[in-house]
Amino acid sequence: MDNISILDQIINNQKAEEVANLDAVMIINNLFGELSDRERDVLIRRHGLHGDTKETLESIGSAHNLTRERIRQIETSSVKKLQSLDNLDEYVSGLKKVIYQLMEEHGGLMEKEYLLELLVSFSASNINTEDENRDKHKNYLNFLITKLLHQEFEEVNNLKHFKESYKLKHQTLDHMEELAEELLNTIKEVKKIHTTENIIKLITELGSYDKHKEKLNRENTIDISHVLGSEHFTEAADLVNDNKPLYSLLKAFRRIEQNNFGHWGINNWREIKPKTINDKIYLVLKHSGKPMHFSKIADRINEVNFDNKIANAATVHNELILDSKYVLVGRGLYGLKDWGYKSGNVLDVIEEILEEAGGPLTRDELIDRVLKRRLVKKATIILALMNKDKFSKIDGRYFVSKKENM
Repeated sequence: MDNISILDQIINNQKAEEVANLDAVMIINNLFGELSDRERDVLIRRHGLHGDTKETLESIGSAHNLTRERIRQIETSSVKKLQSLDNLDEYVSGLKKVIYQLMEEHGGLMEKEYLLELLVSFSASNINTEDENRDKHKNYLNFLITKLLHQEFEEVNNLKHFKESYKLKHQTLDHMEELAEELLNTIKEVKKIHTTENIIKLITELGSYDKHKEKLNRENTIDISHVLGSEHFTEAADLVNDNKPLYSLLKAFRRIEQNNFGHWGINNWREIKPKTINDKIYLVLKHSGKPMHFSKIADRINEVNFDNKIANAATVHNELILDSKYVLVGRGLYGLKDWGYKSGNVLDVIEEILEEAGGPLTRDELIDRVLKRRLVKKATIILALMNKDKFSKIDGRYFVSKKENM
């Protein structure tokens, strides 16, 4: 197999029109010209090539007034007819090279959806299309890989640690399973979520990585940065490009997943798959890194769309009020208690700061410390310091009034 990336050849020679040759819809439409109308219809319905869900043998049989077994026979014979075409390689050779190159650089194993998404993105005629068309194109690609490129690629769905995936026919996966086992145990022990940078670094520190690193270090020629991340987070594209086998392992993992903000962890952790509105509030605030108005938190939950459930501002506000891990830091503004914010009015916060300091503080010192705990205007703090029942001032320094301590 040629080690030079076909995509690099296309891009370097500025032959963008050749990318259209990766269009699985076009390839199959041409190949299906070799079939009868009935054979085409059976394969189209059976493999979801009309853009909808795949149909059962029974439903296709009803449409053709044939038995379930007869439809199965037609499907099998039609696929064999395509596989035996003398000119088959003329249609699929370009696509085959791209898939082989991608899978080689990803260590020989790629989660099904991940590979299909990459391939769709490389098809010039399908960039920026609607989701329905992308899904249709993925069905076409899956048909080509599993039925017509089956000599080079294999579909696997019975691996202990990995989701339904494709692998190179010759590829053994014992080293990937061993690495996955150690990574899973390590993440369970650490008990925290990881950025992509952190988790790839973590993998490279594992004993099983050191043992198998020669199998995991692959040539990097295809840039996949354009399909990484989402509108909600930016992925470490250069790092992923340089570590495709490790990223592919993460994408294929059954028990480890990436949340909507790009962090990795065990798939049943609430920070990975939030189960309640409270979980979503926490994730939104944590990702924001700064206090937000309760209505903006609700808006953000709906933008991220964790599970298609709509959040309303009133429900979000109630959760924020009732849970002590959230702190009201301004008018309608809430932050995480872990950030150091304190509940109570400005007078209470100033008093607590002075008590913690163990002595008087200047106005600027107080303003600086209050603003780390509450989001208020400086004028509000200055006005609070003028409360002589609470605070006294000597030589430009404030302290809690003595009568307050009586």
